[in-house]
Amino acid sequence: MFHPRRTLRALLPPLVAGLALTALPAQQATAASTLTNGGFETDGSGTATPSGWSEYGDTGASYTESGGRGGGHRLSHWSSSAYRVETYQYLSGLTPGDYRLTAWVRSGGGQKSAHLALKNCGGPEQRTDLPVSDSGWIRIVVPVAVTGNQCTVSVTSDANAGNWINVDDLTFAPGTSGLAVKGADISSLPKSEAMGGVYRSASGGTGDAVALLRSAGMNYARLKVWVDPADGYNDKAHVLAMAERIKARGMKLLVDFHYSDAWADPGKQNKPAAWAGHSYGQLKKDVYDHTYDVLHALKAQGTTADMVQVGNEINGGMLWNEGSTDNWPQLAGLLNSGYDAVKAVDRSTVAALHLAEGGDLEGTRWWFDNAVSHGVRFDAIGLSYYGYWHGTLHAFQTTLDDAATRYGKPVFVAETAYPFRLDSEDALENIIDLDSELVPGYPASPTGQTRWMNDVASIVEAVPHGHGLGVFYWEATWTARTGNGWDPADPSSGNGWENQALFGYDDRLLPATAWFRHR
Repeated sequence: MFHPRRTLRALLPPLVAGLALTALPAQQATAASTLTNGGFETDGSGTATPSGWSEYGDTGASYTESGGRGGGHRLSHWSSSAYRVETYQYLSGLTPGDYRLTAWVRSGGGQKSAHLALKNCGGPEQRTDLPVSDSGWIRIVVPVAVTGNQCTVSVTSDANAGNWINVDDLTFAPGTSGLAVKGADISSLPKSEAMGGVYRSASGGTGDAVALLRSAGMNYARLKVWVDPADGYNDKAHVLAMAERIKARGMKLLVDFHYSDAWADPGKQNKPAAWAGHSYGQLKKDVYDHTYDVLHALKAQGTTADMVQVGNEINGGMLWNEGSTDNWPQLAGLLNSGYDAVKAVDRSTVAALHLAEGGDLEGTRWWFDNAVSHGVRFDAIGLSYYGYWHGTLHAFQTTLDDAATRYGKPVFVAETAYPFRLDSEDALENIIDLDSELVPGYPASPTGQTRWMNDVASIVEAVPHGHGLGVFYWEATWTARTGNGWDPADPSSGNGWENQALFGYDDRLLPATAWFRHR
């Protein structure tokens, strides 16, 4: 992904169109029946303290009302003045083991804190913040290890006047959750460093960007590979060199094949110059040979790719026109050539397919239904989800959950990002630079960027059956450096993305990197 602003807006019309997490513990307790009135249906509307629950703080701000998600009622927190309130339930008689609280929530945002928590369970308190969603309900989960026989379920708001949340359909049952992938695309790093880019810790000390991100909790790096790029970066040689740095830090590696000499995305899937004029049969061989060549070289140097994207944001296909979605049999052949090359190098490497428009349920179904019906082979599904372009968090969760369930594959966010400020550090206008472009409830600030990443991670964590693998932040290291612009053929091109990096304009690691420590 990346396009200058004007082009990008023209290219993003609505499109027509082995990795399970920890299994449930064998020991099954009877916890589900111990949570009383989890749907808040017992008392009807206007109840100050719901049956089975207790309250602490500004208790007038917590009550039941009509408009439940599953039944007729819900729990709400709201007051016309600032308030702090906790609605909680103490559970006892639990069998020690792993448990998971699941709840459906909505929030108008603006609180100092609004979260679900499991505490006094014998270990550290576990929390999940409520994402900002003022219409669609969002499912979130909170896992905890119960080491004694008790646990407290808590719904807490520390809110300003007029802030509100809705909570409904809570269940507490054996299970666990978390994210296997907490990653970032750092493809821009080698060129940035060559152009004098500096990276600093939060306290200001200079350091290696890979090491700084790893120390923040990042466990997976994503690198794009172009066939013959104009500036020589993001090619096989640079991917090999970066892979050594990534693996030396104990991180895993995703290789993102664009099958182009420059950016491939929903608006353009241009063949590499070296493949221009090739027949469809030759293109299938080109895909296989290029994929095998890069991945075999990685394996030979001891840095085997852990995951591979066969194509980048291929909503409209790839290697146009031969591989367009106007010709699914040919597109399927190209994708399967890539898959076969991945598996020929190493059977354990996960082969993923990657679409943009992560909130487009119908478009995602249309694409993968066609892929499955044409025999396309894949191990995982990656979606780009930028909240300022791709729909609400509710639409994103609906699409992600549906993809995991409908196709029986693990899913992950291949790309997301959020601005920590709106002004530009270089001469090029930022792609997102207006308040009107932001997601409601998420300001362009270090706090807003941090909340965005934690809330996206929480939605991926809540994908049913542990099929949510994780998240990759897009272009953590693409800070403003003269010569490291968006166009590999134009050294004077600028960067429209530096306000969405994970390093600030002072080159310091930003608070949003805390999301790498998500469970």
